[in-house]
Amino acid sequence: MAVSLRGLYFVVTLFLGSFFGSVFMLGPVLPLMLLYPAWYRWITDRIVATWLTLPVSLLELVFGVKVVITGDGFIPGERSVIIMNHRTRLDWMFLWCCLLRYSYLRLEKICLKAALKTVPGFGWAMQVACFVFIHRRWEQDKRHLENMLDYFCDIREPLQLLLFPEGTDLTENTRAKSDAFATQNNLPKLEYLLHPRTTGFTFIVDKLRKGDNLDAVHDITVAYPKNIPQTERHLILGFFPREIHFHVRRYPVSMLPKSSSDLESWCHERWAEKEVRLRDFYSGQPRAFDRDGVAHVPPCKSELRVALIKAISLLYWNSFIAFCFAGLWLWAPFRLYFLVMVVVYIAQQKLVGGLELLELACHRYWKSMAADVGDKNKVLKMQ
Repeated sequence: MAVSLRGLYFVVTLFLGSFFGSVFMLGPVLPLMLLYPAWYRWITDRIVATWLTLPVSLLELVFGVKVVITGDGFIPGERSVIIMNHRTRLDWMFLWCCLLRYSYLRLEKICLKAALKTVPGFGWAMQVACFVFIHRRWEQDKRHLENMLDYFCDIREPLQLLLFPEGTDLTENTRAKSDAFATQNNLPKLEYLLHPRTTGFTFIVDKLRKGDNLDAVHDITVAYPKNIPQTERHLILGFFPREIHFHVRRYPVSMLPKSSSDLESWCHERWAEKEVRLRDFYSGQPRAFDRDGVAHVPPCKSELRVALIKAISLLYWNSFIAFCFAGLWLWAPFRLYFLVMVVVYIAQQKLVGGLELLELACHRYWKSMAADVGDKNKVLKMQ
């Protein structure tokens, strides 16, 4: 199949936006991490959120993708864990179309493979955004998750953490592995889903709940009635979804089971419901979760506001990319700064393992310093 010019434009624009954005928008803020990690997190979350609007703008304005959202919706600004089926490798990006309307993109964090942090541009921005990178080795991941979640609770920065309990996207190969898992554990075989792995989910919910940093769990089911782009390659070939459907179920933290074992069973129950929901979606006509297409909770942004955000985003990022190329062509200091920042991103990856780890180390340092000062003040008052 031939490469599509539109698909190439989509992928190249996203890459250049993340690459230049990491260098010229996020780079100047990096020193703040060393002194005030909480302020650094507040600022960078909002800078990264501007880039997250770019894929939404390209998908909907340039490629005409239709987004349909039904179900419970979101309460704007609430702290939540988002669990979603992993139909394609691109679901996490498509979800931004939903969150732009029903929530705030600056709140989102994603739990994803550690290998992605090394990708220039995308990976650098994800590190700065403090995404949660996992290695799929539980003992190692458990320590990292605990450190990350403790940090989010310490700084009281609200977050919406996206988690794919299935662990990978749905393909013939992964379905076969899921069926084997079902046979070994006396579980029913699933047609539209993979069986969820619940260890990480239960740990995250318990940790955030104990840290008083969780308001709800959002169970989102995603489906594609026409065209299912399984990988990034499909986008380069111009194979975009015509429609993306999201069905949202909101469960307040007060409704969640208390014990880990009950929470594990609760997650499996949600997946059983998803299987029925997806079977009805793909077997019915028209393909939809709600034939009336009604969301029970209205979006927090009007469609006019969303349209303005998308138009401004598209204009800004195309202009920004052009400006960066012009700067690299015309100004030697601009080129020098660019090279320095690229070296910084590569070097810190080799030396520290990622900017999110450096951010955690800075937070721990300043937290220990504050504790030492508090102890000294108590001693002085007792004298």
